[in-house]
Amino acid sequence: MTKSIYLHIPFCIKKCAYCSFISGTNLDLMSIYTDKLCEEIKKFYDKTLLNTVYFGGGTPSLLELSHVEKILSLLNFDENTEITLEVNPKTVDLNKLKGLKSLGINRISLGVQSFNDTLLKAAGRIHTSEDALKTIDEIRLAGFKNLSIDLIYGLPFDNIENWKNTLKQAKSLELEHISLYGLKIEEGTPFYSNPPKNLPDEDTQALMYEIAMEELSDFYHYEFSNFAKDKNHPSRHNLTYWNLAPYWGFGLGASGFVNLKRYINETNLKNYLDNPIKEKNYEPKDMQKLLEEYIFLGFRKQEGIILKEINEKFQIDFEKKYQKILEKYLKTNHLEKTKEGYKLTREGVLVSNYILCDFID
Repeated sequence: MTKSIYLHIPFCIKKCAYCSFISGTNLDLMSIYTDKLCEEIKKFYDKTLLNTVYFGGGTPSLLELSHVEKILSLLNFDENTEITLEVNPKTVDLNKLKGLKSLGINRISLGVQSFNDTLLKAAGRIHTSEDALKTIDEIRLAGFKNLSIDLIYGLPFDNIENWKNTLKQAKSLELEHISLYGLKIEEGTPFYSNPPKNLPDEDTQALMYEIAMEELSDFYHYEFSNFAKDKNHPSRHNLTYWNLAPYWGFGLGASGFVNLKRYINETNLKNYLDNPIKEKNYEPKDMQKLLEEYIFLGFRKQEGIILKEINEKFQIDFEKKYQKILEKYLKTNHLEKTKEGYKLTREGVLVSNYILCDFID
């Protein structure tokens, strides 16, 4: 049964230089988009009591409270449902944050990216570090007890000292969750068409990741890029993806995963607004491909691969099927055996791409 929903809100004040997500800056379309998004939800959502809801973007915090209320009124949730909304500093104030909380939003994901203003400007962000800190204070004043921030390392002009300072600032804020990502320059982004100078090299980026693991060692490092305050504060919504659990994706370009089959929504805004309720175009089910994806995602998690789960889900004997690969990396100390299965060691995490490629046919 599908118990999670992702809602894509494709509007921004300004496109960030590194961003490859589907979004635009025509804010005049937000009201009509909300109406069309609601049409899609009414058509496909079956009123199941939800475990998680995630407003992503774009910049969902640009939505008016009335838009958020209209969307949430269609969803079946209770006090146990994790409802996350992504926020960009400078797009909310204390009154709006209080309003969001009153509507049922109970988790904020704040796009900080850095606490260094030079790096923020180079990345095309609309806020300063001071703006981010002010917004964090207001999020707490509004009563939110579950706050995550995103950070990016490897931005133009970034260096080890800057990154350590950003991590120390983040740690001082007593956050429930921190997500951090190495900069990747993807096709279609401003950085791709106009490559920045002063980028840290790959070795420096790798060192930045190692430094993050050390600096955040008192956090629960439950997935490669994600650190929770404790075992009660992982992103439950993201765990839906990493566990290959089903979820609905609603909105422009949103993807969903239902009955072990994926779909991707219309990516052209005009076409989506013209017909938000056209039938989903599901990819053919491919169990081998899903198995490889499950292995890839499983090894990204701190708990690793759980034998009972993977064997039941895919009707295989994981240890037998991958015996040679497992033996190879156990010997090199890149994998370790756990009570329930296998996980990457710290050394394995640092070269995970090479290891995981061995599991793909």
